[in-house]
Amino acid sequence: MKREAGIKELKNQDKVWDVVVIGGGASGLGAALDAAARGYSTVLLEKYDFAKGTSSRSTKLVHGGVRYLAQGDVSLVLEALKERGLLKQNAPHLVKNQKFIIPNYTWWSKPFYTIGLKLYDVMAGKLGLGPSVNISKEETLKAIPNLQDDELEGGVIYHDGQFDDSRLAINLAQTLVENGGAAINYCGVTALIKNNKDEISGVTCKDEETGIAYKVRAKVVVNATGVFTDDILHMDEPEKKKSVVPSQGVHIVLDSSFLQSDSAIMIPRTDDGRVLFAVPWHGKVVVGTTDHLVDEPSIEPRALEEEIEFIMKTAAQYLEKAPARKDVKSIFAGLRPLAAPAEEGEKTKEISRSHKILISLSGLVTIIGGKWTTYRAMAEDVINKAAILGGLEEKKCVTEHMPIHGYVKNVTRENHLYVYGADIPELKQLIVQNPKLGEQIHPDLPYLKAEVIWAVRKEMARTVDDVLARRTRALFLDAKASIEMAPIVAELMAKEMSKKYSWTKDQISTFTQNAKGYILE
Repeated sequence: MKREAGIKELKNQDKVWDVVVIGGGASGLGAALDAAARGYSTVLLEKYDFAKGTSSRSTKLVHGGVRYLAQGDVSLVLEALKERGLLKQNAPHLVKNQKFIIPNYTWWSKPFYTIGLKLYDVMAGKLGLGPSVNISKEETLKAIPNLQDDELEGGVIYHDGQFDDSRLAINLAQTLVENGGAAINYCGVTALIKNNKDEISGVTCKDEETGIAYKVRAKVVVNATGVFTDDILHMDEPEKKKSVVPSQGVHIVLDSSFLQSDSAIMIPRTDDGRVLFAVPWHGKVVVGTTDHLVDEPSIEPRALEEEIEFIMKTAAQYLEKAPARKDVKSIFAGLRPLAAPAEEGEKTKEISRSHKILISLSGLVTIIGGKWTTYRAMAEDVINKAAILGGLEEKKCVTEHMPIHGYVKNVTRENHLYVYGADIPELKQLIVQNPKLGEQIHPDLPYLKAEVIWAVRKEMARTVDDVLARRTRALFLDAKASIEMAPIVAELMAKEMSKKYSWTKDQISTFTQNAKGYILE
């Protein structure tokens, strides 16, 4: 996957693409892959890096949505359970079965959750990951030794999926290119092009690296920019009412000693009615999340003090070893692109998580809402509609059973390289050619120098942040360690990309400044 190949295609100003997708997160990558796989000529344009925003900042769960079942949103749960099963089949190197335990501290909660989760199992059908079962207090504490045992009645086990979000995004971009599409990061859309009937006929984009602008002609344009949806909609209709409400979710990352288990904890109802998870992930524990409306979207949102306090306080109620601020390895915030509520004052947890497709009078197709689990179904829906609007030849969606780049049937997770799946032998060959690339970059994290070279050559990494935040997950796992890794990563990248010393210096400085926002002082 080479960025230069995509830029070269943009230079052909006579080309009329079938589909242009704006946005390189879960929705955009899914839509572009769906379109390309059907045989439509497709280009995806991303202003920053793939999954730079919301799509790398999830709770790392591929889930059916237990809490949506409690809200009575059965159709969303059914769709999500089906998609969860398909994603595990299509990307087994990234998606795994995760056991969850709901600790019960009241006599009635065990039968209450057992009944609900049995229904969850039934709805999953043959795509289920495992049966829900009741367990005793002793079994619950054996499974999660660090759980508060005062008044503990027992627990309920259920199964959901767990994954690496930004690694899936990169693999989707690779699958898109392998299906004849183009994917270009650091190439933001600056304007929409319209014909004399005021219909959209393409976009203008700017290569953020060179400053060169390109006109990209298209039969249909899909706006999949998440929390930045309204920026594109306002290019089309400056007076348009707000369509998206950003809701912030914050997570803290702790050392594995705080959970001492391969099982995850799910707290279905916290003090303010939210759900809280503590999930093992890449040798650490991700704890979250919050649900807080924000006024303006940001590409690097920061946790609010009240969100930090909520997570720390709630975690302390359930974990025997209560986390202190100094124990937090990384703290990250993401913004959910929720469809704007019909009524003022509607709470974020009451706003539907299902996706919405908007069709503008100009022919712009916009997809908002949704979540990683249902990205493929959302893509199918939006491309079905986009194909009609663009007057494209009718072609069926083919992604339901399409293996995603890196697919390997039998995954062994003996070391951190498992996320590369089918690419592992080729990655290891780099080390055979140059044994120094087999060195660990930092003693506290498993990542190897070879992964930096691989990220540049094969995964379109352009910056130190791309490598340390999304190709590897160093920034999300240990922010201080990632800052210490930055000079080595910058030097390896500079040599591979033939960059000058000034580039290396700028990259280290920019990354360090940003990474400090992931450290909880």
